[in-house]
This record gives sequence, C-alpha cells and structure tokens, in this order.
Amino acid sequence: MPVRTPDPDPNERDDEGAPRDPLGGIGSSFGRAGHPVGDGSFGSPAPGNASNPGWLTDIELAEARRRLPMLYVEALPVRTDGVGLVTEVGILLRATPLGEITRSLVSGRVRYGETVRDALFRHLENDLGPMAFPLLPPQPVPFTVAEYFPIPGVSPFFDDRQHAVSLAFVVPVTGTCEPRQDALEVTWMSPQEAASDSLADEMEGGRGTLVRLALASVGALR
Repeated sequence: MPVRTPDPDPNERDDEGAPRDPLGGIGSSFGRAGHPVGDGSFGSPAPGNASNPGWLTDIELAEARRRLPMLYVEALPVRTDGVGLVTEVGILLRATPLGEITRSLVSGRVRYGETVRDALFRHLENDLGPMAFPLLPPQPVPFTVAEYFPIPGVSPFFDDRQHAVSLAFVVPVTGTCEPRQDALEVTWMSPQEAASDSLADEMEGGRGTLVRLALASVGALR
C-alpha cells in the first residue's frame, strides 16, 4: 500500500495556539495516515505566519518536495517492565484524507530550527496526548534511518509524494495515551503480534518492516 509522510494541517493548532505541522503518519501514513513523518499533517498555513516563519505555502512545499529530501522523525511507542524489557507495543490506527483506515507509527516532519529531540517529543504529544509521558534520553539516537522514495523498489519504504528521510526511534511511554489529531486509537499488543505478517499487511509504506527492525533493536523478537 502506498504510504506518505504526514503534512501539517492549517486548521490544526498546537496547544499554544499556533497551527500544527504534523507529518504524522511515514507519512501518508506516512502521515497522517501513511506518511512517514508528521511535522504536522496536511497542508500549510498562509505565507508570512508570524508564529512560525518556516511554514511554506502549498506551492512552495510541492516545489521543495520535488527538489529536496524531507526530514522526518518516527517513533514506536512501547511499554516496558521493571528491568526495561518491552512488554507491549503501541500501533496507531489512523484515518487518511481519503477516508481510509490504516495502521501506522507516530511520525512527522522536523521543523526549521527545531532539534530532533524536540520534534520527536512534539509528535509524540500530538499523536498520543499530553499525558503519555514519553521517556526521551537527553540525546536520542535512532535505531535506523528509513528512506522513503516515490519510486517503488528503491528501498523497503515508499511515499508516492516525495523522497523522505526518517529517523526512527523506540520510545517507552509511562502515562495514559489518548490519541488525537488523525490518530483514532492506539492498539497495545505483544511484540510477537506487532511483528506478525497480518499486522504488516495493514501498515502502509513498508512500515511493517520498520516495526520489526525496531523490535529487533531492543531484543524484543524471539
């Protein structure tokens, strides 16, 4: 299934009142649904936005995507036991702009002037709610770098709108997850269920492969 990285929605706003820029599902789902990333999700606010001068118009964003790789972050939320072993994996259920339902990860674009750590925290809060309490180290290190191409077959990951480079992380969460934006719910499952072929078939853009790589990186595959 084609997958895209999420794009910002001019009608969605961050808690401080500024328009939200998700990338949220690797996109499509990749964004929102299907997009590797979700800086925010779809669209862009009008030019000259005082609260975020890094915003692009739709035309500028399309031109940038045609010429440059776009940077995203993606995260697999997990719950761990007392010794740090992964016991549950959180997979998002998203609605795409076309009304399709798909499985995806927390994802979104990195904003101009924003650190990777801040972008990761912002997208986790946007998708899982402010009470998720993700545990981020002072200097997050991705378990892999996923490259999404608009041409199928170049890599395991596909985004029909753009070339996107996604830094992928496994992030423990300790609080209550209340999905928002285009994330409809978070389904908690065992690592074995998350690595199954049936779940991979429900995920867009090759994200099933990304989930397996994530679980392997923390020793959760048996």
